[in-house]
Amino acid sequence: MDYISALEIHLGKKADKNMLPMQPGDVYTTWADTEDLFKATGYKPQTSVDEGIKQFVDWYKIYYK
Repeated sequence: MDYISALEIHLGKKADKNMLPMQPGDVYTTWADTEDLFKATGYKPQTSVDEGIKQFVDWYKIYYK
């Protein structure tokens, strides 16, 4: 829901959501383990989800005028 909330904030619109119960095979939460990437390259992401979505929305609004 963090992605949807961030999109709503940065787009200035509320999403129409139809929340259903968890379905078989759904996972409650998940995340990427980037430790191997860091060990191999020294790269560590610096952009938060919120900032990344904000930058995407800003780009999208300009690109699709």
